[in-house]
Amino acid sequence: MKKIIILIPVYNDWKSLNKLLSEINDNIKSFSDINFECLIVNDASTIQYTELKKPSNFWSIDLLNMKENRGHARCNAFGIRYVFQNKEFDYLILMDGDGEDRPEEIKSLIEKIKEDPSLSVVAKRVKRSEGFFFQSLYQLHKLITFIFTGQNVNFGNYSILTRSDVEKLHSKTSLWSSYAGCVKKNIKTLNEINSIRGLRYFGPSKMSLFKLIIHSLSIVAVFKYQVFLRSTLMLIALAYLNPYLGVLSIFFQISIVIFNLLIFIVSLREQEKDLQNSHNNLVGVKKITQ
Repeated sequence: MKKIIILIPVYNDWKSLNKLLSEINDNIKSFSDINFECLIVNDASTIQYTELKKPSNFWSIDLLNMKENRGHARCNAFGIRYVFQNKEFDYLILMDGDGEDRPEEIKSLIEKIKEDPSLSVVAKRVKRSEGFFFQSLYQLHKLITFIFTGQNVNFGNYSILTRSDVEKLHSKTSLWSSYAGCVKKNIKTLNEINSIRGLRYFGPSKMSLFKLIIHSLSIVAVFKYQVFLRSTLMLIALAYLNPYLGVLSIFFQISIVIFNLLIFIVSLREQEKDLQNSHNNLVGVKKITQ
């Protein structure tokens, strides 16, 4: 019998987590040939959980309590390492705990991986639930990423990984900064499903404009050497075009230099030592038994 582990980071949003677990439970009950386990990474929440329950279709639920808040991306990085080093499993599903990764799409992820068990599957965003401003920024992010890296990163955390791909990723330094960027860089062939970004179960989004910018730059920074190479070629081309473009050419050159400085600064988030020692932030593991 196959075993799938579902990894969910959470910070204070226990009400959403309970609702999510209940909805996942409804969507996995048809897979009688699969054992489902859940790992919840509690990112040093300041609100204590209450009435966290194990739904009937989960084999087990483990709550991993962290000592210091490190953020969503680093919870995923720690969780991936923890699963590979401590668990027996066939596949690993990563998803957010607030409802934006729709639990009904778990069926699509599993059915897709059954078509080719050797390929991991990502949930490609084909429709988003945010407002026009956020969606415009997201499209700008995708365009900039493609121009400077040549990569089309059209997915987030929501995905199902094969054990062999978990093995590839768990020691990659870029995992500490950007899951999506790390996957795109290190897994050459991926399957995908179409995914609609859902609405949060409760409360407003915690993604501020500043966090969105850092998230975007973190993805690009995974490919920093490609960025520096392409930027150099752009600067050379703009230098030749300077007599024709004038001030516009200078503006683009300065913008490219500033962008590269930002990418370099953000790339410093990729700390190999912090990734390897992330287990030191684990306070303890609590099993949710009922």
